[in-house]
Amino acid sequence: MSLKSVLRGTAVASLLFAVPVFAQTASTPDSAPQAGQCERGGGHHGRHGGNKFGRMQQRLDKQVAEGRLTQAQADGFKAEAQKLHEEMKAARAASNGQVDEAQRSQFKERRRALKEKIKAALAPTQQGA
Repeated sequence: MSLKSVLRGTAVASLLFAVPVFAQTASTPDSAPQAGQCERGGGHHGRHGGNKFGRMQQRLDKQVAEGRLTQAQADGFKAEAQKLHEEMKAARAASNGQVDEAQRSQFKERRRALKEKIKAALAPTQQGA
């Protein structure tokens, strides 16, 4: 038996033994995602987005931490974003995962309007800087 074969076999065997351990640690309650975080551990899902509302909530939290928004303002924006997100999910579920172009453009416009409201709330603090 060659050294390469032994090393490959050892590597495969160690992976087979390690997979159940990793699966067990991933299912512990301590590793459960917190509110506003994705299950995969952060980052973007794919090239064009993913959890847009989750990232929006994180940005709002950052603005509160920097003192550019009050917690009440951020909570209001988060509630509005969550409502829009739930409506989008319901529309998708009602039509077997596919929304028509009119619905899609309506949701995009509503998301754009929400982003503009957030920008408008941040504008007075940007002028003073």
